[in-house]
Amino acid sequence: MDVDRYAWMTATDIAEEIAAGQLTALEVAEAACGRIEALNPALNAYVHYDRRQIIDDANRLDALQAAGAPLGPLHGVPFAIKSLTAVGGLPATHAMKPFADEIGAEDAVVVQRMKEAGGLFTGLTNAPEAGYYGGTDGHLYGATHNPWKRGFSAGGSSGGSAAAVAAGMVPIAEGADGAGSVRIPAAMCGVVGFKPSLGRIPHSLLQTKFETWVFHGPIARTPADAALMLDVMSGFDPSDPMSLTTENCSYVSHLGRSMAGLRVAYSADLHIGYVDPEVAALCRDAVEAFAKLGATVIEDTPAWGQPEQAMWEGIWVPGFAADNDLFTDWADLRGQVDDQLIEIHQQAKTLTAEQIGRAQAFRSRMYDTFTEFMQTYDLLVSPTLATATFRLDRFAPEWLSGRPLRSQLLGWLLTYPYNLLTSPAITVPAGFTADGRPVGLQIAARHRADGDALAAAQAFATVRPWHDRHPELCMASHDTPTVKTT
Repeated sequence: MDVDRYAWMTATDIAEEIAAGQLTALEVAEAACGRIEALNPALNAYVHYDRRQIIDDANRLDALQAAGAPLGPLHGVPFAIKSLTAVGGLPATHAMKPFADEIGAEDAVVVQRMKEAGGLFTGLTNAPEAGYYGGTDGHLYGATHNPWKRGFSAGGSSGGSAAAVAAGMVPIAEGADGAGSVRIPAAMCGVVGFKPSLGRIPHSLLQTKFETWVFHGPIARTPADAALMLDVMSGFDPSDPMSLTTENCSYVSHLGRSMAGLRVAYSADLHIGYVDPEVAALCRDAVEAFAKLGATVIEDTPAWGQPEQAMWEGIWVPGFAADNDLFTDWADLRGQVDDQLIEIHQQAKTLTAEQIGRAQAFRSRMYDTFTEFMQTYDLLVSPTLATATFRLDRFAPEWLSGRPLRSQLLGWLLTYPYNLLTSPAITVPAGFTADGRPVGLQIAARHRADGDALAAAQAFATVRPWHDRHPELCMASHDTPTVKTT
């Protein structure tokens, strides 16, 4: 199979051609391996990759098909898994040096389901330490570069997955989203990233099983592939007490719905604050696609106020401290993990129950405000981020320099309100800056209306297609490869 043709095929097309006998899983696997081996030394999207395992698995899938076994919806489709999600027998490092030798005991539910659907596992992708911020680098694995602009951030914390999809190494990848960690890198890399409703996809990402702010989510090049992934990954599992019972529907079946007559609210900043003028202009232009589709677009924002402090005090600091309380003194880890991650755990020691309680009360009022707002509107659309990708040597956009850690982590994200709300939100490519950096448009729907968000993203893509535009990738690098090949 031609590697360049493979690079830009959708998961849907790959599955259909394999099922029709036009391709074999082995042909696809060999093309995927060729692409990964050519590009990963420059991008550092994968941190664990095993060609022999991929080829062996592809041969097994072809043998099953030859024997007449029923084919799953992802039969032969390559996929990647974020390195913070457990895969049995592979590194379970939390992307942190202190855990460099840890091995996963078993596959997470999402991994099991992707494999059971016939998916071809290609390896683990890069993430920042404990997934704590919206970039992808760290002491253990190094930095992931943006496929559109080397030396610039791929976003995070699912940056390796988004970069791998954007670079054509793999058509689909799993990510995890605690404040936007699926949508941030998807927007910065020019692909699709979907955070579903709470409980839609069961997870075991945290030690604390009753948190309500972390989600698995699909990363893909099309909304249709994201819907296909959600069909495979969603449904109840007893390992996650928050997981929802399986609904008798297919999210793929939601695609193709008309937008005519819908009411779409467009918010320029969701009360987050400053948005780069070029990003704002691109997104304001992009949202007019919904008017072309027959919807009514009205500029409006829910009156929920500024949620940054509530996210920080109610979720971010206590959540990370509870899940990563792995050492007696985090200060002992200086030089092994980022100073900013240590600062989060130090701030947790000073956080009071009163602060946490006020934050949770704000979150509840925010939910009520959003619910009432969405009685008037079908969708709430905004920029995904306040900025396009920025240089890898920066922790946050330049305008946030000198601000407290809270603002540097959250002040450029328009994603985390939907982690507070637990409602579905998807980012789709909206355009490119004058110097070629992708910009994302975020589409949110009512609580648990995941099909509405996916249908809107698919409809948007028909009016504002981006699939024929791909990054001009560097095929080699003088950097030392960081992929682990066995």
